[in-house]
Amino acid sequence: MVAHISKAPLSVSIFFIPAIGLGTWQSQPNEIHQAVKAALLTGYRHIDTALAYGNEHEVGQGIKDSGVTREEIWITTKLDNPWHKWVDEGIESSLKSLGVEYVDLYLMHWPSSTDPTDLKKHYPDWDFRRTWAEIQKLPSSGRVRNIGVSNFGIRNLEKLLADPSCSTTPAVNQVELHPNNPSPKLLEYCKEKGIHCTAYSCLGSTDSPLYRNEALKTLAERKGKTVQQVLLMWALPRGTSVIPKSVTESRIKANFEVDGWGLGDGEMKQLSGMPERFKVCKDGWLPVKVFFGDAG
Repeated sequence: MVAHISKAPLSVSIFFIPAIGLGTWQSQPNEIHQAVKAALLTGYRHIDTALAYGNEHEVGQGIKDSGVTREEIWITTKLDNPWHKWVDEGIESSLKSLGVEYVDLYLMHWPSSTDPTDLKKHYPDWDFRRTWAEIQKLPSSGRVRNIGVSNFGIRNLEKLLADPSCSTTPAVNQVELHPNNPSPKLLEYCKEKGIHCTAYSCLGSTDSPLYRNEALKTLAERKGKTVQQVLLMWALPRGTSVIPKSVTESRIKANFEVDGWGLGDGEMKQLSGMPERFKVCKDGWLPVKVFFGDAG
């Protein structure tokens, strides 16, 4: 059996999120403006950014220059760690930089309430549960359509959902997902809780070991596709949306070509069964540990 995937928005609970978006992490200055414009003109309708990336202004310019109307575009951005005590100011900063009146999805970027006066320290009187209590207030203001989290494992999700102040389940958990970090336990847990997962670093990021994997390269050649396209086609049938990052127009277009083909059950199992493991994003740079090996 071959699973064919389209680019139609994925129905998730009561909202629809475009299946393929453009990631903008690690883009160099002046790159992302043209990348966003090219993506939107190609047909993308989901752009992912974050306050921490320092490129929200460029993202906004790319959106404006594309000529695509705001209502057609799903914009995701994120609250930076040192802003956890200033959620209202965080969203206002992002909206001003993006040049929009609202975002479709606002995420807590990391479950780390970092002291802005010393980025190696965590607030002793504040954690992500209190941050979430503030984020929950945003949809009523009209500035945010949906709220969610990023880089949350099972342990921290359980901690969040069990807190008495948690009245809204995160709509989305954006996490690193690729065949060398498949996280089946986390995906199953989120599915049970009604939390959609968006896959970042879904191509393994720059200089990914996946690009050197002979089995993956052989599969891509057999399909007449790029390794990147095969990785995206592995991710989509798992029920996740994807936000591959590229600033090269030809690759942006290629990453969007997922209609009319798919991977067979055996091919999906082959990729899911890769024994190698690596993570692009680790937690050693944070003042607290956030990954506990509970993703499976």
